[in-house]
Amino acid sequence: MSRGTLIRCHWATNELYIAYHDREWGVPQHDDRELFELLILEGAQAGLSWNTILQKRETYRKAFDRFDAAKIARYTPRKVQQLLADTGIVRNRLKIAATIGNAKAFLEVQKEFGDFDSYIWRFIGGKPRKNDWGQRGHPPARTEESDAMSKDLLARGFKFVGSTICYAYMQAVGMVNDHERGCFRRAQIG
Repeated sequence: MSRGTLIRCHWATNELYIAYHDREWGVPQHDDRELFELLILEGAQAGLSWNTILQKRETYRKAFDRFDAAKIARYTPRKVQQLLADTGIVRNRLKIAATIGNAKAFLEVQKEFGDFDSYIWRFIGGKPRKNDWGQRGHPPARTEESDAMSKDLLARGFKFVGSTICYAYMQAVGMVNDHERGCFRRAQIG
């Protein structure tokens, strides 16, 4: 889709998608809090559209203490009830429980590896990959790397981290650059 003279990936079809595409998607991310936020949001998106999650993102940030894993790991049953009543997020008991459990697992990974960044980027050797799926080609739903990431995350107690979610996460945090050929962001990101 183009807006003005810029050519974008075909999926950037509304203002939210365009803003996300232009500023964030595919940009290598190394901040642990942002890496955690996107992992949680990708899991929350399971069965829904990414547009739905983008619409709810600011409310998610408020409801989940700006994705502070240490705070989330200490959530009580009362806090869970508050979250289940919050219409600004996806009110799914399993996804909320997964967020709390994932915060605990995230903290354990930080202890083991020094930070989550070091852990997660090792699945692609620490350096972003630039893929080429053609002008309007579609990337795969999963790869060997996302399979390995999913398997390891699951073994560490993470939930809502299947291989397809992991590949979408890899795209979101810039582990892979899947911007389409011709998209202005493809060259900018590298």
